[in-house]
Amino acid sequence: MALGANAAAEDPLVIFLGDSLTAGNGLPVDEAFPAVVAKAMRERGRPIRVVNAGVSGDTTTGALEREDYLLAQKPAVLVVGLGANDAFRGQSVDRIEANLRAIVTKGKSAGARVVLLGMRVPTNFGPDYADAFAAIYPRIAKTEKVELMPFLLEGVGGRAELNLDDGIHPNREGQRIVAGRVLGFVERAVKGKP
Repeated sequence: MALGANAAAEDPLVIFLGDSLTAGNGLPVDEAFPAVVAKAMRERGRPIRVVNAGVSGDTTTGALEREDYLLAQKPAVLVVGLGANDAFRGQSVDRIEANLRAIVTKGKSAGARVVLLGMRVPTNFGPDYADAFAAIYPRIAKTEKVELMPFLLEGVGGRAELNLDDGIHPNREGQRIVAGRVLGFVERAVKGKP
């Protein structure tokens, strides 16, 4: 969904490709962190057009399949926040990494500056799996030379007062905190600076 009613056609397009965390599960779309980032950018005098391409339940496989459509819109920046649903389904870390790497390289090939949002998962599948999963993001960021936000839910994950009753998805306040942390990464990417 395109956001930023006050954005002009010449303003940079930022596409947020993600899952329910990006979509703002349980909240109106204008309270999801991509919309909050767009509002903050506008207030800073750097308006952007935003497409919230967050789909609840999406996996890296699903996102990779729909990425071409999104890249046809010629984004200046592609913010990638995926992988948690793959992990919750017990997908192999190698497969998750291969898909994420393909998403990142496709974005770069299309001319977008890519920001990768790191994810972590609980140790339901054991600490070795959780550690291997978390290590995917810095490895891709280093080899593909893209900016990494180490953990999307830093300071929000696991805090009941910042999440919906499901304990997974940030509430309105949690989304604002996430947006505040994502904002700097998006701003640097829009400016074309690492």
